[in-house]
Amino acid sequence: MKQAIIMGIMAVLFMTVLTACGNSAEADHSQEVQDMVSNTMDAEYAQKDTEDDILTGSFYTTDTPISDVMHDPAFGDYGRLIFPVDDWYYSGDTLGNLHLTYYSNIDPDMTVEITNYMKEHATSGDTIFYDIYTDEEKAADPEKEDTGLFFFKGNPGERFAVCNAGGAFAYVGAMHDSFPHALELSKQGYNAFALIYRPGAQTACEDLARAIQFIFEHADELEVNTDGYSLWGGSAGARMAAWVGSYGTAAFGADDLPQPAAVIMQYTGLSEYSKSDPATFVAVGESDGIANWRTMKRRLEGMSALGIDTEFHSYPGLSHGFGLGTGTVAEGWIDEAIAFWQRQV
Repeated sequence: MKQAIIMGIMAVLFMTVLTACGNSAEADHSQEVQDMVSNTMDAEYAQKDTEDDILTGSFYTTDTPISDVMHDPAFGDYGRLIFPVDDWYYSGDTLGNLHLTYYSNIDPDMTVEITNYMKEHATSGDTIFYDIYTDEEKAADPEKEDTGLFFFKGNPGERFAVCNAGGAFAYVGAMHDSFPHALELSKQGYNAFALIYRPGAQTACEDLARAIQFIFEHADELEVNTDGYSLWGGSAGARMAAWVGSYGTAAFGADDLPQPAAVIMQYTGLSEYSKSDPATFVAVGESDGIANWRTMKRRLEGMSALGIDTEFHSYPGLSHGFGLGTGTVAEGWIDEAIAFWQRQV
């Protein structure tokens, strides 16, 4: 339609030029038409560039300033939660040189892919972020303003997973420790959520329990299957997944909901366990200077002795916070974790 309009304007211009010879008034009119054509074509090209960006997901690059993503109007107020709320825990000005405290093997290309995924879906009108607390609850406790679920949608009616980043219960390192996992799970058809929670072990578990309740309450709207869901986490996030998985959501102030079918844990030193723990998969690095990998090995051996299904993987030379492990000896661990989860349902 727009191309037809442009062609029509150009035809008018052509006829005007033919009949305007020597007539200054008609020459002025001709210039107006030329300006109209130029402006119309500029607008057309600008819209085409935007449409191409949507189709290719090429909104951001490694050179994009982090602040540009956080303050992008497409994200509204939740843009500030894409990166740690307290900027003390990250450094770097652009997506390509982002560094997060406690983490290794941060993949700049993955950071760009995640932010482009978010921008593409937000621009297309998809809801990618959900509040887990009401406005009244957030007004009563302002720290709850810094919580919520980022949604990486999979196939309608598929099971869901909640991914919990670590950060020593001081901050949430989602860009490396939960967003990549959630994106990969969604690529494989699963509905995945990445939780942004409050600092502190107790409040973090309360937020996770509330997030699970929110998903159960809105399952039809979200188009998720609540049977046999899984909880994922790295470092502090792994402890959250294990604690809520074992003690249950009601222990942390939410409704009494079914246990997860599986808990997937990375690089943490949690030693406690009980016969109420769900099936558990663990991936750890043998050069982790923060959480000793042998602690988790002993934990899973004890759980296995109680008849709980477990699977343990340790990776030589790998340090703390390796995320998806892209380009390392751990690359592909997430596929083994997904297979473990599916064996439980």
